Amino acid sequence: MINILDLLARILISTIFLLSGVNKISNYEGAIVWMESMGMPGIFLIPAIILEIAGPILIIIGYKVKISAALLSMFCVATAVIFHNNFSDQMQLMSFLKNIGLAGGFLFLFVNGAKNFSLDKKFKN
Repeated sequence: MINILDLLARILISTIFLLSGVNKISNYEGAIVWMESMGMPGIFLIPAIILEIAGPILIIIGYKVKISAALLSMFCVATAVIFHNNFSDQMQLMSFLKNIGLAGGFLFLFVNGAKNFSLDKKFKN
């Protein structure tokens, strides 16, 4: 049961980033405009898309989970600070806290890794 819950947790925490990365591809120009309106160069969109798609896939399949989780945790904190820092706006405050909470979840994965339903465990044995 623990292995199933671990896999489910990895899927649930990863889904938001996987969908966000796909959405950035389908609305590439709009994403660049939004990033630049927040003071970030649009060129950073490409590594963001790569991380938001590759990281969750690796976490879901359980390969290099600790590295992917560490990178996504740092990404969550960075995006919270850069894009969701207007605490007078309730939605921005909630987005900030959501990102910080997700960073904590990814840190938990970084510390503990994935359980038995993962490629990391398969390759370890």
